[in-house]
Amino acid sequence: MGDAGMEMVGMTGRVTGTVGPGLVGEVIVRIRGGAEHFLAHPVPGAGPERLAVGTVVTVVEYQPPRTVYVMAAYDN
Repeated sequence: MGDAGMEMVGMTGRVTGTVGPGLVGEVIVRIRGGAEHFLAHPVPGAGPERLAVGTVVTVVEYQPPRTVYVMAAYDN
């Protein structure tokens, strides 16, 4: 996974494009002294079917260069 992957896993971000099954969503994560956008997929079986824009998420897996798997950081 490399250093970048270890740095990403566990980071929190915010959904900027709906994340859900069959959808390629988008999240923004504060990392490396700035904020970066990543394509996002939901972690299977980790909560609600869709993660709406504005939902705070946790990065569970990182696939270089710009893809993450996320789950909601907080229960609603």
